[in-house]
Amino acid sequence: MMKNELNDKIIVMLVENQYQDLEVWYPALRLREEGVKVIIAGTGSAKVYNGKFGYPIETDCILTDISPAEVDGVIVPGGWAPDFLRRYDFVNNFVKELDKKGMLVAAICHGPSVLVSAGILKGRTITCFKAIKDDVMCAGAKYVDQEVVVDDNLITARKPEDLAAFCSKILEYLKKSPGKKG
Repeated sequence: MMKNELNDKIIVMLVENQYQDLEVWYPALRLREEGVKVIIAGTGSAKVYNGKFGYPIETDCILTDISPAEVDGVIVPGGWAPDFLRRYDFVNNFVKELDKKGMLVAAICHGPSVLVSAGILKGRTITCFKAIKDDVMCAGAKYVDQEVVVDDNLITARKPEDLAAFCSKILEYLKKSPGKKG
């Protein structure tokens, strides 16, 4: 692979059972296409997780094996997986630590429910799937109905149809980002 400006970037993709298939695979493949290393990390409840539509994904590791200092950001896909992910303190703490360091935190569809549990939405402007808009607003966020919203290091999108814009903003952010902040 040719060396490019994104070859040194590392992004964690969080997965759990019932993830939204497109919201995991589309960003993972798109970022890898640009040279980003994408680590598929689960909670440890399984080695292979199945998406809502049955597509399996094998994890590279358990999230506890990774330090926030080792990566440039995290992506939280939707589906029903966020309802499982947010039950783990180590998931919420990982997301919170990356946000605190100003690293990329991206979430799509139901993914922002993890951001609610991580406690990072107060005063932020985001979008999400409309079913959880009340949750994000109760967590202190300003909800807007747009395909993708960028609020500093936080990038959010509503649904699978928004994946192209979502990935475009993630790549744009990573190209400007100074990199890991240990």
